[in-house]
Amino acid sequence: MNASGDAADVTIGDCAARPTDLLAQMPDTAALLAELGLNYMWVRLARLEANTFLWEHRDYDELDQVERHRLHIPLHTNSSAYLVTGGTKVHMTGGRIWRLTPTYAHGVCNLLGPDRIHLIADVYADDAYRRLARHPSLHPTAAEPLPAINETITAERLQAARAMADLGYTEAAERMLLRLFYTYALPEGAVYDLIAELHTSLGDEEAASRWATAKRRLLALTA
Repeated sequence: MNASGDAADVTIGDCAARPTDLLAQMPDTAALLAELGLNYMWVRLARLEANTFLWEHRDYDELDQVERHRLHIPLHTNSSAYLVTGGTKVHMTGGRIWRLTPTYAHGVCNLLGPDRIHLIADVYADDAYRRLARHPSLHPTAAEPLPAINETITAERLQAARAMADLGYTEAAERMLLRLFYTYALPEGAVYDLIAELHTSLGDEEAASRWATAKRRLLALTA
C-alpha cells in the first residue's frame, strides 16, 4: 500500500495509502490489514538477508509533524536478527505486533540468517490505533541493554580499522566501525564520528567530511 497504488512507487509521503496490485495476490494479508482498521500511510514486506545491516538512522523527520508509528509483524525471523535503539537491542519475536516510532534513531541487522521477513505498516495515530495500543507490553526477554563502550575499546577498534585501511581494505574498516552500533551502547551518531576520525588519521579529509555529512543526513541533524 502506498500513495499511488503502483507497486514500483517507493516515494514516501503523507497520504491515505492505496492498495497495490501486490495486495490483491495476498488475500490473508489484505484481510489482516482490513481487520486492524488502521489509517495506513505505507505498508510493505521487508526482507533482511543474513549478514545485512541497516545503519543507524531516522525516518520521516522531513514529513509533516503528525503522530505516526511503525508496526512490525514478524513473518519469518531468527534470534540473530534484532533492532537497536537507545543502546538497547530488541529481537522482535513472531506472534506479536511491535511498535516503533521511526523518528527515534535506530538500526536493524540480521547476523546469521535465515532471512528476516516482516510486514511493516506505517500508520497514523487515530482512534483505531489508540485502541490497538491501549495495553502495550514488552516480551520479558526481548530487550537487552548493550554494554557501554570505553576509551580502551574505542582506541583498539580505531587502531584495528587503521591497520585494515593501510592494507587497502578501507570499506571493511568502515563496516567494522559501523558494527559497533550493534555491539555497544553508543552516543547517537558516534559510529559516524569514529569513521570520520579514521579518515582524518589517514589524511583523507574529503572522506571524513563525507561521513560527517552522512551522519547529518541519516540522523536528520540540522548542524
